[in-house]
Amino acid sequence: MSSTYRYRFTDRVPAEEVEVTLLLALIGAEALHGAAQARLDAAHAFDGNARTVTIDAGSAVGIDLNKLFAGYLAREFGDDAFRIERLNQQPQPREPVTA
Repeated sequence: MSSTYRYRFTDRVPAEEVEVTLLLALIGAEALHGAAQARLDAAHAFDGNARTVTIDAGSAVGIDLNKLFAGYLAREFGDDAFRIERLNQQPQPREPVTA
């Protein structure tokens, strides 16, 4: 089962700073896994208007990106500046293959 995490930020956290923090976490994931693997597996989305970041932690790169981002956020803004919501995605049943 794949895990996706959604981060929501309080109004006191500037959206631009969240985006910069996400970029730093991406650089960290790239340092750990290599540029090509990070580009392939570090699925994420930043929405400044909604004040959210979504990270797919369904791969080793995504797990590390998630850990780095959460750690950087807590260090920079404090634990009370954001919430993390785990969005579990249920696998979709596949149609049987017939010959």
